Amino acid sequence: MKRKSVAIVGAAETTELGLIPNLSQIGLHADAALNAMADCGLGPKDIDGVACAGQSPTETAWYLGITPTWVDGTQVGGCSFMLHVRHAAAAINEGLCNTVLITHGESGRSRVGTGGWGQQGRATLQGQFEAPYGISGAPSNFTIPVVRYMKQYGMTEEQLAMVAVVQREWASKNPRASMKDPITVDDVLNSRLIAWPFHLLECCLVTDGGGALILTSAERAKDFPTKPVYILGTGESVETPMISQMADMTSSRAFRVSGKKAFDEAGIAHADVDHLMIYDAFAHLPIYGLEDLGFVKPGEAPGFIWERNTAPGGKLPTNTNGGGLSYMHSGMYGMYALQESVRQMRGGAAAQVPGAAVSVCHGVGGMFGAAGTIIMSNEAP
Repeated sequence: MKRKSVAIVGAAETTELGLIPNLSQIGLHADAALNAMADCGLGPKDIDGVACAGQSPTETAWYLGITPTWVDGTQVGGCSFMLHVRHAAAAINEGLCNTVLITHGESGRSRVGTGGWGQQGRATLQGQFEAPYGISGAPSNFTIPVVRYMKQYGMTEEQLAMVAVVQREWASKNPRASMKDPITVDDVLNSRLIAWPFHLLECCLVTDGGGALILTSAERAKDFPTKPVYILGTGESVETPMISQMADMTSSRAFRVSGKKAFDEAGIAHADVDHLMIYDAFAHLPIYGLEDLGFVKPGEAPGFIWERNTAPGGKLPTNTNGGGLSYMHSGMYGMYALQESVRQMRGGAAAQVPGAAVSVCHGVGGMFGAAGTIIMSNEAP
């Protein structure tokens, strides 16, 4: 896509976050969608493109009273929403639609109106070739690459725990964060062991919530009451549905491909980045993200975080909402990362980075199975 040809003009999360037993999954989609429309002064009749994951876009469009000319139901896990932004930008550039609504809603904690995931059914590759060996769910899947990383690069448990400590520092500044009380490395290591080396405080939250974005052309964006956030670059990729088959367990090929594509399209250098969001379902993901996106060299991310470069006051503010570890995580976190990038570019984040003009937002899908990268700017074309 052409740089800054498309902008985000509407952005909002659900009215509540955390525990929302009074709303079903589709109700969360609708709540977020209506909040995003109100944010930019639109109604359902103004929307002609719909994208969502975890919920059928047919159901979402019908529920909201939208008649779209473009629809995207891409679902590759938690980074699906990054891919939706990319696809929506391409569709707007091609004239397939004018105004796209991307929605997300999950009753991850209350489980109201949700379907089953079925990720380890016998018919899947993972079900056939990994599950028989005792791997079950995200914690035991994600331990496999991080243990290899620790062996290869010498990362300590203390360095891994520091990721959660820094995330909590950011969350303490955010009134909407689920977990705000400060924690130490010792607190993390003394929390309940889930699957070595992950302790409870190194695993994502389980919450209810959702979010929505509205995109249109940069030319039209000038007429909206909200400050436009322009899309600079985008990327996406996939690697493998089985974590045991990663080409290199210390690095995600999907991360590298998606990140490079986005940076090349944006035409920027890493030094131009003021703000970074890296999907952090578990504590090791920011480590992989920093390295695979090219901010530091392989093996350097644990030390980079330990030296507080990503913390408040650091040179690369990262996961400034508190992340999936402390802000919220309903199952597919990518939408919340995108929301924080938009807030930072608008200048209205709870922990606003002074003068931030470029934000990189990077997500993961599955267990390093997919990746999506969106680079945004608040500077007009």
